[in-house]
Amino acid sequence: MENEIKVVELFAGVGGFRLGLEGWNEKSASSGYKESLKSSYKVVWSNQWEPSTKTQHASLVYENRFGKNGHSNEDIAQVDVSKIPDHDLLVGGFPCQDYSVATTLKNSKGLIGKKGVLWWSIHKIISERQNKPKYLFLENVDRLLISPSGQRGRDFAIILQSLNELDYAVEWRVVNAADFGMPQRRRRIFILAYLKGTTIYESIKEVTPTEWILKEGTLAEAFPVTSESTLFPTEFKLKGDIVSISENFNKGGTTGLFENTGLMINGLVTTLKTQPNYDGKFTILRDLIQNGEVTSEFYIDKNDLDKWAYLKGPKKEMRTNAQGFEYNYSEGGMIFPDPLDKPSRTIITGEGGKSPSRFKHVIQTPKGYRRLSPVELERLNMFPDDHTKLEGVSDTKRAFFMGNALVVGVIEKIGIALNQKITNEVTLQSAR
Repeated sequence: MENEIKVVELFAGVGGFRLGLEGWNEKSASSGYKESLKSSYKVVWSNQWEPSTKTQHASLVYENRFGKNGHSNEDIAQVDVSKIPDHDLLVGGFPCQDYSVATTLKNSKGLIGKKGVLWWSIHKIISERQNKPKYLFLENVDRLLISPSGQRGRDFAIILQSLNELDYAVEWRVVNAADFGMPQRRRRIFILAYLKGTTIYESIKEVTPTEWILKEGTLAEAFPVTSESTLFPTEFKLKGDIVSISENFNKGGTTGLFENTGLMINGLVTTLKTQPNYDGKFTILRDLIQNGEVTSEFYIDKNDLDKWAYLKGPKKEMRTNAQGFEYNYSEGGMIFPDPLDKPSRTIITGEGGKSPSRFKHVIQTPKGYRRLSPVELERLNMFPDDHTKLEGVSDTKRAFFMGNALVVGVIEKIGIALNQKITNEVTLQSAR
């Protein structure tokens, strides 16, 4: 394909990034896979490894959907970087862990973080490649901006300074998918990075940081926002290397320094709080419900309804811990059943299974109360129906996949905006 953008997908799960970038059967997630998606993205290599399970179910689902060619099912920390093909764009939803830097290596370019922390696998791939990817597109939970509790924002500062030292500019945004018409209230941070020397990197230098954040940036084009603090954004310089930042950043600070939107270039951070600016159509839970297609196992026995109502209800009671001490326990109530006229709550990994739970979705239908089916959970993440259906993969495991997945429509919107900027960059280079 002309102007093909080669993609490497890490921590691939069941392929949410790939669906958002490539589409499915050349169709768009935002249209329910009915309308065509003209995409320049091509995944040339992918990796999915789940260290705690013997059977690699997510990887099997990925291979069933996309084929085995170019797919790796081994620990990414053990993968020889030279075996990963050259690529333009590196993507992945890396787990939120403790990113603190454990040590430096003498006679080494790099810094080594805590073993098993997957950010350092990304760092290793970028730093060891002769041809670094021009662009990064990463996803994480929004608490990354305020972790850990003793040094609010330190983990994100380590990531920013890591990328700064590797010659990338970075923009980020916390996006709640439901704020932009998608069917699930799911807040995640999306991080885009641009290598020095690319036209996008140079474009950032030509405007003010606030202009990039609110108007000119990839995320601003994908998900328009407004801000009440445009005249007074928070600005600061990242000081020292990542070891110093690991030890000293915001030490003892009770609040974080990073707002939900921001930009970093040459170590200078500009960040401000933004609000979504969306006036389009909204998808609600009722739009995605299967009518008459759900088997009896998803319906709740009338004798169990009181257990469900108790777990979801407000509580103020005395409890006893394992050591025999009594304590006051309280928690607020949740709406029961889940409202059908709003986007759904966030899907969690424990969504599957019959046992009563505070956090599982329950809806009321003419036939009675029931849990959501695997297909409905897939639809809430904007996956194709039965994307995770595979012999040997239980409904509980399928629900677990969706609790770990991302909303594909968010990836698609950002991918389209990034594709446009990359296309403009190629066009400008051709004209020179």
